[in-house]
Amino acid sequence: MRFLRFAAIGAALVYFFDPQRGARRRAMARDKALAFFRSLGSDAARFGHKASSDVSGQKQEVAHRQEVQKDVDDQTLKAKIESEVFQPADAPKGEVNVNVENGVVHLRGQVEPELIDDLEQRVRAVQGVRDVENLLHVPGTDAP
Repeated sequence: MRFLRFAAIGAALVYFFDPQRGARRRAMARDKALAFFRSLGSDAARFGHKASSDVSGQKQEVAHRQEVQKDVDDQTLKAKIESEVFQPADAPKGEVNVNVENGVVHLRGQVEPELIDDLEQRVRAVQGVRDVENLLHVPGTDAP
């Protein structure tokens, strides 16, 4: 076993200190070793940046889980209701008139019976809505 170690060391010395090609071999070995350690440093830096950005993103996600309550004017609130509540393709966009006064939403129009309570609940869920006055009615009946 000891003999094999000395043989390996001797072969390495002969390989690296060969008078004709030894300088080139030593330079290549040095360059490869330095490149290896540079790549380890780059990988560690990349890992550190990724971990830092992941933690920062998670921090922002926790901080902004719930939308901050904002005081919005009536026109902005109306636009927000129309974009959130009436966004689905099956929503009765043209049949419902939305008016907002001091955060109180007035719904007027004719819709199917199953949509009356559903629309009211969806409007109440929009942030900034203080109250909903539901004046929706079924086609063929008088408005409340």
